[in-house]
Parts: sequence; structure tokens; C-alpha cells
Amino acid sequence: MPISVNADLHIHSHFAAASSKKMTIETLAREAPKKGINLIGSGDCLHPGWISEIKANKDLFDEFFLPTCEVEDANRVHHLMILPSLTKAEELREAFVRYSTDIDKDGRPRVNLSGAEIAEAASDIEALIGPAHAFTPWTAIYAYHDSLKDCYEDMRDYISFIELGLSADSSYADLISDHRDLTFLTNSDAHSPWAIRLAREFNRFEMEDITFDELKLAILRKKGRRPILNVGLPPEEGKYNQTACTRCYRKFSPEEAVAYRWRCECGGLIKKGVFDRVRELADLETPIHPPHRPPYLHLIPLSEIISLAIHRGVDTKSVRELWEKLVMRFGSEVAVLVDSKPEDFEGFDRSVVSAICAFKEGRVIVEPGGGGRYGTIKLPANLDKVLSNGQRSLFDSYDEV
Repeated sequence: MPISVNADLHIHSHFAAASSKKMTIETLAREAPKKGINLIGSGDCLHPGWISEIKANKDLFDEFFLPTCEVEDANRVHHLMILPSLTKAEELREAFVRYSTDIDKDGRPRVNLSGAEIAEAASDIEALIGPAHAFTPWTAIYAYHDSLKDCYEDMRDYISFIELGLSADSSYADLISDHRDLTFLTNSDAHSPWAIRLAREFNRFEMEDITFDELKLAILRKKGRRPILNVGLPPEEGKYNQTACTRCYRKFSPEEAVAYRWRCECGGLIKKGVFDRVRELADLETPIHPPHRPPYLHLIPLSEIISLAIHRGVDTKSVRELWEKLVMRFGSEVAVLVDSKPEDFEGFDRSVVSAICAFKEGRVIVEPGGGGRYGTIKLPANLDKVLSNGQRSLFDSYDEV
């Protein structure tokens, strides 16, 4: 019998740079159900310290996690791998250890191999692999390559997914016809276990059990297993969506950036945004979504929505209390944001309910981010009308081509 599985397949442990010390197996296993996540990619499964902690918490690990890792290749491109087992992770570590100087130091190691060689190593252990946060202007495939073939060479056909990253969605990636056969993943890349970061982007799959074999079938779209929903931030909110200065965040058109020789008047570096990079690469005038492409729902974490609705800080007591009440009523944050209907919210603050519906109906206003600064989101002025004017469900507005 098919089940719906909510999965965040790209996070980091406390062994990765700039990660919270709370990124432990115990904390993640405790917080995942509150978020509504059934499956977590472990992250950092090549790090010996994290491997030891996984083994020490085997029961929790087997209940919530699959081994995953992110590595940087010799050209600075990051790759996400989903592995069949911890034993295979240890085999992959042995294959990489002689090519890396920091595999024992950083959960996300640099491996002095090409993208093709890393993909071949993944193939040797029957792991799934694809580019991580593919369009980000730093450390991503399209920061350094113009196609999947450029990066993966004769291993291109082994690539099974593309991770879109916070500054892109399906409408961006489906402007490139080379992506037609690939599954799109939306993951959080979380460095903190709390609900504002964990699963801020996630995937929903139709599977028959929560195992690697079932996930592999779902990503490869075989035997009826498949992705049925991508959930992520509005791409304009991503901090690299627009071409902008990395110091003062002034935005530039591509022509202006060239005229300025990619240096702002303030002296900062002008970094090409995802929006402009996608349009450089695009060979389609409008996105063409293949029949297997699921809907993409634009959301931000529930606490941020509540904060916008009641005009209080995300970390304030009033926001926390409303978050806890909603999660207690519905069972998880995902249930509140994705699976609820307006009539389910009887007794809750109308402004919060209207704000949730505004996101589900695509009525929010986004001032794009760029240069390393996130965009800003505003709720519509006629917020009270959102409840009565929306679509019947998020699927009603999605047309496959």
C-alpha cells in the first residue's frame, strides 16, 4: 500500500563547518516529527565522528535516517549522494580518503577528483548522486559548467536528480530541456535542527516503505513509486536569486554588471544571480514540465508566517505559543502548512490563517534577494479576502506539458 513520505535529504551534522552543536541524531530524531518529516538524509556520513555517533544511536538512525553526504570536487562543485547503507558509506570514505585532506575534519569534505570520477565512485557502491544546490553562484555545477555533460562527462546518464537550491524552483529548472528526465529535489541544507531551518524545503514521495530501495525507486520513478510534491521557498527569497553586490547588495542587470566589470562602486564583487544564470542556460522560452514533474508549493517556515501575520519577531513568546498550538492541533508543521484546509482552523487567529492561505495560494509579495542577502516577503494588503478567493487545492493551478 503506497504511503506519503516527507523527506529532507540534505542536512549537515555538528561536524560540518558553521553547523549548530545541536545537530545530533537525538535532537534531529526528536524535532523531525514536529516538523512532519518522516525521512532525513543524515548528511556528513563520511566523517568518522559522525559515523561513530550514528552507530551509537542505531535504533534512532534506522527509524528516521538514510546515509547521505555532500562533497566538493576539484573544481569546487558540490555533489549530493544518497547511500544504500552505512557499510557503503565506509566503503566510499575509503575510496575518497587518499584524495582529501579534510575528510576527517569537515563533514562536507573536499575531494580532489572530477565530477565524473565522483559519480563513478557513487556508481561503484550503487549510491544515487546529483548536483547539490545546482544554480547557486558559489560551489554549484552551473557556477562552473554550462551543462550536466560538462561536469559528469560519460557519467551523465548515471545522474538521477538535481537539487534545486533555495533560489530556484521547477519553473526555473524546466527552462532547460536537459533536465527533462531528472527528478528535482528540494532540501533544506540545514545547519540547525529547529523548525525554522530543518525541512524549510522538502520532498514528498509516494513509496511503500521508508527504505533506501524504496527511495531509489521513487527518485528513479519506477514501479509506481514517485515524487508527488516539492515544497520550497519562493525562489526570489533566496539570497542569490538576483545579480547583486556581495557587499552593499545593490542589484544589477547583467548588462550593468558587465559594464561595471563585475565590481560595484563600493568595491564589492558583483555576483551573478540564479535568475540571470538560468536564462543564460535556458533553451526553452517558457518552462515545459514533463508529465512526471510534481507540483511545487512555495512556503516558508510556519514560525516566519506567524511572525509576518502578527507583526512579532520570530523568536518572541507570542510566535512560539501560536506555533505550538497549531502543531499540537494538526500534529506537525507540514500538516498545518500543506495538508490543512481553511475550515480546519476554526478558533485560530484569523490573520495567521489568512497568511497561511496567502502562501498556499501564491498571493505573497517577494522583494528578491541577491548578493548573499535573503529577499523579503510581504503579505497582501487584502489579506482577509484570501480565505474566500483561493483555489480548491494546490494541485488545481498546476498544468503539466
